[in-house]
Amino acid sequence: MASPFRFAVCNELFQGLPFDEACRKVSALGYEGLEIAPFTLAESPLDISAVQRSAITKTLQDEGLFFVGLHWIMSSPPGLHVTTPDIAVRRRSWEHVHHLIDLCADLADNKDQSGVLVFGSPKQRSTVNGMSRKEAMDVFTNELAHLAPHAEDRRVKILVEALPKNQSDVVNSLAEAVSIVRQIGSPAIKTMFDTHNAVDETESHASLIRKYFPYIAHVHVNETDGREPGMGDYNFASILSMLHELNYAGWVSLEAFDFSRDPVDIASRAIAHLSAASAAQA
Repeated sequence: MASPFRFAVCNELFQGLPFDEACRKVSALGYEGLEIAPFTLAESPLDISAVQRSAITKTLQDEGLFFVGLHWIMSSPPGLHVTTPDIAVRRRSWEHVHHLIDLCADLADNKDQSGVLVFGSPKQRSTVNGMSRKEAMDVFTNELAHLAPHAEDRRVKILVEALPKNQSDVVNSLAEAVSIVRQIGSPAIKTMFDTHNAVDETESHASLIRKYFPYIAHVHVNETDGREPGMGDYNFASILSMLHELNYAGWVSLEAFDFSRDPVDIASRAIAHLSAASAAQA
């Protein structure tokens, strides 16, 4: 029985392979979409020419894959930080996000919806240089608001990702992420749900999804220790059931952090487990 969900995988799992070969393997495993970490393409989006962008899109199309969006967006170039009191660094960092919006839109083959930009980046948004958590949260919110018109124009959704406290002290719960989304009030600014990064939440994950569903535009799945689904005891069936009940139409994207094993084996085990967990919802 076919799954009611569209499964994607994040490409850094295959970053040791040429891009076209990685796409072939992802497609052969049954994934429909590819989510891209921009640092796997170049240090900066400015280093990716229009010709190269078109070639990436064509490769995805040739392998029957959809471009899902970008994540790990602040990993390179070095020295980025979006909430720092250093105005020059902050300005350069947000200009980088502007460039990523354009990259995201250019890689999309569906111009009605040009993909998502997952804003995790714990090191590049955490408090530094004596700034308080509230000050950093305010900076983050205000800068996102200034970014929103550009994202709207390019039909890109920027997703505020909640992160556990052991990663960052800025935006630590889905409630805080949704508060930012509500303050900005733009269709281009949403949030997402990540099973790995929701470990500090006190409500059940299914309940959180129900409560904040109108603001959730993307889902990342992995075990809470970062391995692929099926390697631990996370109850994926519970969240998939809730997503199905709520008629979720977005991507369910594998983001595994165990790069020590064969990526094909990791991605294969993950989609088999997710497919089995979602079969009852079809």
